[in-house]
Amino acid sequence: MKIAIFHDYFGAIGGGERLVLLLARELDADVITTDVNREAIKQLGFEDVRVISLGKVFHVAPFKQIHASLKFSFSSFPNYDFYIFSGNWAHYASRSHMPNLWYCHTPVRAFYDLKGYVLKNQKSTIHQLIARIWITVHSWFDQRSVHCIDRIVTNSENTKQRIANFYHRDALVIYPPVNVKKYRHSEDTSYWLSVNRFYPEKRIPLQIEAFRRLPDERLKIVGGYSKGDHAEKNLGYLTHLPKNVEILGTIPDEELIDLYAHCTGLICTAMDEDFGMTPLEAMAAGKPVVAVREGGFLESVVDTVTGRLVDATPEGIISGMQEISGRGGEYYRSACTQRAEEFDVTVFMGKIHEVIRNVCSKPAP
Repeated sequence: MKIAIFHDYFGAIGGGERLVLLLARELDADVITTDVNREAIKQLGFEDVRVISLGKVFHVAPFKQIHASLKFSFSSFPNYDFYIFSGNWAHYASRSHMPNLWYCHTPVRAFYDLKGYVLKNQKSTIHQLIARIWITVHSWFDQRSVHCIDRIVTNSENTKQRIANFYHRDALVIYPPVNVKKYRHSEDTSYWLSVNRFYPEKRIPLQIEAFRRLPDERLKIVGGYSKGDHAEKNLGYLTHLPKNVEILGTIPDEELIDLYAHCTGLICTAMDEDFGMTPLEAMAAGKPVVAVREGGFLESVVDTVTGRLVDATPEGIISGMQEISGRGGEYYRSACTQRAEEFDVTVFMGKIHEVIRNVCSKPAP
């Protein structure tokens, strides 16, 4: 079976991009996208994956998102047997690419559950008006394109509920995979790790404030953002960092695996996270996680067993860190690796193959 996977763009690499690349390799599929950072893909070790670009998009929001949506809407790749969509804009290609499934990481949060937050944080009345017009018009097209999806698969019960609320569709939960064999456990070298895109909803300033109050602890932050994303105007917090917080930016996968291996634990503060891959990666390395008590973290982190679920405050983060440090990393190691194995690639791919078979076996309407 010849399969194509459509994904928004490959700029800043996050969990969604990793999932697409892994799917493409396991299914021997072609990836169809817009912007491509091929060096970032190579750093992840996926240079063997075939990537077709529809061309670059504008790098100013919301024109970037609109441009990507148009490129997918007018794309035509008829010579495949099955299509998978990933991301916020790629499913606009669904009307002319069937049979299909959409691995929905989340409905566009700016259109739905974070609409009020996005509008409130515009820097002027005119920017707020532009954002309101974009959300109103673009969300109509978003709803329209979902009607052409044969099956929706999603990453968590948390996101499944959003899909039911905003699209009025049922979704099958297949948790994202972690390649457990890639990760290893090494001696703790006394630093905490944070891995995320530099988006406002990741609430990185909470982490920084916690470590500002704990000058004897160290935090290493890995991540980045793509040109034209909403992160660009919200990075002021990176200019006044305490000495014990280090920004590493985007790094090769080998370096990230090494950071997981040697860290004390992982810090996660994303607002109502869809699911979140980084806790699984940390646990695969036998490292505990301090995560806010919200969203998908409730489905991956087992409180007091593989880490701590805490309030989304500096005080909550500090309390979780202190409890983990008091018990020591070895206390959590076995439970963490066992938990990660429940999300291994083999489990994920078995469920994906089953969904593809089920969609293909249904008679055309």
